[in-house]
Amino acid sequence: MTAINIPSRTIHADWILIDMDTRAHADQWLAGWHARDLDAVMACYSDDVDFAAPTVVTRWERPDGRLRGKAELRRHFERGMHLAPELTFTEEAFLTSPGGYALFYRRENGNRALDVVELDQHGHAARVRAFYEQAQQ
Repeated sequence: MTAINIPSRTIHADWILIDMDTRAHADQWLAGWHARDLDAVMACYSDDVDFAAPTVVTRWERPDGRLRGKAELRRHFERGMHLAPELTFTEEAFLTSPGGYALFYRRENGNRALDVVELDQHGHAARVRAFYEQAQQ
């Protein structure tokens, strides 16, 4: 299979998009956070998103660290914005995989995080696993 290279995009000759949708998704997510626009952030997720992070354990006392659905995730992110009014993310690495990506970034407090994101057929995050270098509230 021959690849056609477009700046920051790769498309295989049979027109299966490899990383354009994943990069656009990550960019939309980052832009939403930078604008502190929770609606824009939430637009990145499927209605039945399965989200897991250590912050879920600390904020919601859920030992498995999991949230299910946009409503739970929205409350989680609202609390995060409240706890960190100066919240910013600086991308350090972006890695692609068929149907998803991993975004490695640094928070305003210096903590580094890795989000592993699987996208559904509509390009929304359906399954997300977040990892932190240090404990995070």
